Amino acid sequence: MKKIIFLFPYPLGTAASQRFRFEQYLKLLSEHNFELELQSFLDKQTWEILYKKGNYILKTIGIVRGFLRRLGLLFKIHKYDFVFIQREASPIGPPFFEFIIAKILKKKIIFDFDDAIWLPNTSDQNKIIAFLKFHSKTGLICKWSYKISAGNKFLSKYALKNNPNVFINPTTIDTNHLHNKIKYQNSDEVIIGWTGTQSTLIYLEEIIQVIRKLEEHFNFTFLVICDKNPDYDLKSFSFLPWNKTSEIDDLLKINIGIMPLKDDEWAKGKCGFKALQYMSLGIPAVVSPVGVNLDIIINNENGFICINPEDWYLAFEKLLSNATLREEMGKKARKKIIENYSIQANSVNFLTLFD
Repeated sequence: MKKIIFLFPYPLGTAASQRFRFEQYLKLLSEHNFELELQSFLDKQTWEILYKKGNYILKTIGIVRGFLRRLGLLFKIHKYDFVFIQREASPIGPPFFEFIIAKILKKKIIFDFDDAIWLPNTSDQNKIIAFLKFHSKTGLICKWSYKISAGNKFLSKYALKNNPNVFINPTTIDTNHLHNKIKYQNSDEVIIGWTGTQSTLIYLEEIIQVIRKLEEHFNFTFLVICDKNPDYDLKSFSFLPWNKTSEIDDLLKINIGIMPLKDDEWAKGKCGFKALQYMSLGIPAVVSPVGVNLDIIINNENGFICINPEDWYLAFEKLLSNATLREEMGKKARKKIIENYSIQANSVNFLTLFD
């Protein structure tokens, strides 16, 4: 029986990047006779304050505890056949642990990432430690890894500069056990919705004026599901705090899901998670033409790709006024996810990382 240890930044069940890139495959790995161990860098106490302002002493103590756990791990890493590292072994500093694991202890690293993490992108709440992030370590970890699990073609292209053993492992959805309901589109109230973390609220700025213009001609609700209330000055605006336990039911309130992005290098590295979630529930997605969105969305078939404000307005106009169109697009959207971006469709691909 081969053994795998997973090293990841946040406590289990908290961060979307972990939940939808490897946590939902743990059962599959166990069924294929792998023995698993899981170790986050941050504990729950530190995670709960990480994106809150201040608390720098408590954050520092939490990070020190994380480093101590990683140091302790080095004494038992010899027991494992594979070391799966999601994003990085430690959130700050050079790739000290990765170097020891790969070059000194000679263990096989499976390096997984789903963002352009070689680019600076520190949250406003933690900019004080931005200079400690050492973003350039991504290339080194790629170079030292046995295999690389990249979330899309853009990330894969970067990884290939450092290592030929790169596999595109898309972010996937559990359409059987989690995202397994279908949105009823003939509701009296029509809701345009967005879900995300406070760090990605900046992308909504692009369409606020479009929403304001829509309000002049249509009755709808603009729902934001997030860990922070942006409190937009819109008559259609509604806020719902993100909650893991009610996540699916909250998403099912939405008739039209949106994913606006700026066309920059960071956005190109994104893996379309918002669109995947909407579409898996039979909700048509309206997105920017950036990165993997162009692979997920077939324009005018299972969603809309919008280049400018006029495109956004026209897409909303069509979907707000036509429940049948929303339903038909939603069915095609879910079919796309099941066939291309579900756990079931990607299971064999994921298992090949551990050959």
